[in-house]
Amino acid sequence: MSLSHHLGRMTGRDPNEAHRAATPLELLFDLTFVVAFSQISSQTAHLLELGHVSSALIGFAFATFAVTWAWINYSWLASAYDNDDVFFRLSTLVVMIGVLIVALGVPDVFHSIEEGHYLDNTVMVAGYVVMRIATIALWVRAALHDEARRKTCIAYIVNVSIAQVGWIALIFLNMPVGITMACAVTLILFELAGPLFAEKRFGPTPWHPHHIAERYGLLVIITLGEVILGTILAISAVVQAAGWSLEAGLVAFGGTALAFGMWWNYFVLPFGEVLERHRWRGFPWGYLHLFVFGALIAVGAGLHVAANVIAHVAHVDATFAVLSIAIPVLVYETFLFGIYALTVMQFDPFHLWLYLGSVAALVASVIAVSLGASLGVALLFIACAPAIVVVGYETVGWRHGAAMLERARET
Repeated sequence: MSLSHHLGRMTGRDPNEAHRAATPLELLFDLTFVVAFSQISSQTAHLLELGHVSSALIGFAFATFAVTWAWINYSWLASAYDNDDVFFRLSTLVVMIGVLIVALGVPDVFHSIEEGHYLDNTVMVAGYVVMRIATIALWVRAALHDEARRKTCIAYIVNVSIAQVGWIALIFLNMPVGITMACAVTLILFELAGPLFAEKRFGPTPWHPHHIAERYGLLVIITLGEVILGTILAISAVVQAAGWSLEAGLVAFGGTALAFGMWWNYFVLPFGEVLERHRWRGFPWGYLHLFVFGALIAVGAGLHVAANVIAHVAHVDATFAVLSIAIPVLVYETFLFGIYALTVMQFDPFHLWLYLGSVAALVASVIAVSLGASLGVALLFIACAPAIVVVGYETVGWRHGAAMLERARET
């Protein structure tokens, strides 16, 4: 192992490399996304607490895609081509700067959507383009050095470059929000199709299955920080309103248990083992995580709304606050179960019962608060949703999981 970081060749990493793990640079890179996720969560919560649901959802979808898709693209590229030379490190620095610019542009996007005239995406798109230009530079080097996969790398370059021209055009057109969002959806679909086309048409890049599974797991943990932050805000609101009390304890335990349970749910299946055996399943696995990351950010936003309801500064009631937490948890559980099933390509009725049990807990939380229960009590019910899955898995489901994993290895 060289101690220097002089310019090297990006010829592709060994996809079967032993003990491949996330690098310190990747961990530093992930930290910039904490800022972006926090901005998205707080801006979403602000519109939700005003009762402006449609504006909140549009801004949330637009901003979340920009941040998470850039992370996904970089992480798969790094898994395949990270040679840790000075060029790769400096390119990563540029991507990190782009993330921070995107974060600075998030409030403008939400405010302009709320006003309803045109989408002020100037700063956010500028940051996104900065991230993607750095990514293009890395793909260019890979194309120059990796002759065997040159066509694949060029396909990535063409796709990302065309998309950036489209995004830049949106800055200057100043069209109404509806038209701009329609154009944005088209560009999003185009970008999503890029990796699938490149790797199916010209051959796969040498990404490492265990490394990429670890990278996604690390971002899940990073994103769960928004749930912890939302819990702190809710606890602070309770303490300021009524001092340290049973309700403060319920909120503290419920929010922390929710984050812990969602973490436990995610790390049930060793995704890396399945992806190592079935590499093409990485596409639905990787794409569907957009909804997993988004759901976790939204849970944090929901807890932020709950904090403002407790502080009596929101324009919505407690039932709305509980729904703003329970619905993202439902989305998280739904896509997590879906990812499990699609990754192992099997269906287990026991998993359906676990899923229905978690749904029942979420429904109970809404019913409880609508009947007069406190937000602390409702949050306990919500925390039961992932807890039901954990208990079911650790008592019985692990045998089902082991059998499914063994069948996945054999097929």
